[in-house]
Amino acid sequence: MKLITLNTWGGRIGKPFIEFIKSHQDVDIFCFQEIYENAKEVMEAVYPNDMFDQFSDLQELLPHHQGFFRPVLHGVYGIATFIKKDISLIEEGELFIHYSASETITDGHHSRNLQWVKFNLNGKVFTVINVHGLWNGKGKSDTPERIVQSNVIKEFMNKAEGEKILAGDFNLNPDTESIDIIAKGMRNLITENAITSTRTSLYEKQGKFADYIFISPDIHVKDFKVLPEEVSDHSALYLEI
Repeated sequence: MKLITLNTWGGRIGKPFIEFIKSHQDVDIFCFQEIYENAKEVMEAVYPNDMFDQFSDLQELLPHHQGFFRPVLHGVYGIATFIKKDISLIEEGELFIHYSASETITDGHHSRNLQWVKFNLNGKVFTVINVHGLWNGKGKSDTPERIVQSNVIKEFMNKAEGEKILAGDFNLNPDTESIDIIAKGMRNLITENAITSTRTSLYEKQGKFADYIFISPDIHVKDFKVLPEEVSDHSALYLEI
C-alpha cells in the first residue's frame, strides 16, 4: 500500500501541483490538508491564485479514488482523504481536535479536525488518520492548546481499530511535548529517518518542520521519503508498506 500526505497550499502552485497528482495515480491513499470547495466568494480577494473548487478538481484528477472532504470552516475549507475504490472501506469520519471562536481562514486560529478512514486490506484492518494541527502564528512550540490537541488525537488513536497510520501537517517542531504525546507507542518516521525538513524552498520562514507520519510498530515499511517535487510550500511525504 502506498500513501502520500501533502498540505496542498490551496493548490496555488497550479499546473505543477496538477501534474504531480496525475503522476501518482498508483498511490492508494492521499491525505490532503488545506483543501477548498466552493470557496471563491470567501477566498478570491485574499488568495486569488488558489484552486477554489479544489476537492472537485481532485475528484476529476483521481478517477480511481473515492474522495471525502471534511471542511472545518464555512463548509469551504478543510481536509480531504482519497482512497482507491478497490480498497474495502469500512468507514470514514471526523473528530474535532481544537475548538475556536475564530472563523477566519487566514489567521490560522480557527477550529481543527482530524479525519479517518478504516478499511480492510489483505485480511487486516487499518485506520489511516489525516490531521491539520493548530497554527497560532507564534512558531511551532508547545502551547496549552496544542497539548490538549495532542491528547485528543492520542485518545482517538488508542481507540482506533487495527494497524494505525497518522499523517498530516501538525505545525509542530519534533522536540515538543506535543509530538512526544502523539508518538508514544508509535514510530515517528520523521525522526526515525533523520529528516531535516518537510518544507520546500517556497517556504521562507524559520522552522522547517511541520509534516509527520506516525505508524504502528508492527507495520513493515518498504519505503519512506520526502518527495522532491515543489508543488506547495510543504513537501509531500511518501510511505509504502
